[in-house]
Amino acid sequence: MTYCVAVKLDSGIVFASDSRTNAGVDQISTYSKMNTFCVPGQRLFVLLSAGNLATNQAVVNLIRRDLEDPAAANSLQAAGYMFDAALYVGKTSTRVQERHRDPENNGKTNLEATFILGDQIKDQPHDIYLINPEGNYISASPARPYLQIGETKYGKPILDRVLTSETRLEDAARCALVSLDSTSRSNLSVGPPFELSVYENDRFDLSRHLELSEDSPFYISVRDSWIETVQRGFEALPRFDWEL
Repeated sequence: MTYCVAVKLDSGIVFASDSRTNAGVDQISTYSKMNTFCVPGQRLFVLLSAGNLATNQAVVNLIRRDLEDPAAANSLQAAGYMFDAALYVGKTSTRVQERHRDPENNGKTNLEATFILGDQIKDQPHDIYLINPEGNYISASPARPYLQIGETKYGKPILDRVLTSETRLEDAARCALVSLDSTSRSNLSVGPPFELSVYENDRFDLSRHLELSEDSPFYISVRDSWIETVQRGFEALPRFDWEL
């Protein structure tokens, strides 16, 4: 399992992901689930992934190959609009799944992958898209300016309570990190190292990128501060009549 979240704000986009691919009693494996594709000064794409790891890796490799090929008819470079890029990633994913599907396996091996694509093309507004295993996509709305994939339920409450499209990038980044931490505390299959990236509008490169291990001082500080804040808030709740 995994957990990734992207937040679309008026001022840019925040991306956050864990890196755990397997969690057992005697084995924990990690792999980055955040990939960046950039054409300097022209366009930037950040891809978060969840699901079958082999499918994810194949999709990322094909995207990089096409981007480096000037003659490629379909690529992130050839996409005229940002939703074209989402469609391209979706078609690439379904093509990979079909190629490796074994008819004799009766669908017992799950090859599905889900992606979040955050992007901006020059002279167009930034956006984020959730790309389903079937290849179709949805985008975030102003009322709910974030998208999640993987183990989404544990990290959702703070996103709903804190985020609006007007939230500052740095505040949204802290919110995303707390969302990751909350998920990792409730589900062993999600865990550090965490990746956190911040994109400012019209820059076409990532303003900030952090990789936070379990013992990173900043991560520990955010985690402990959040726990203390929640405890103080709980203790400040109104008393029942019979307690007065």
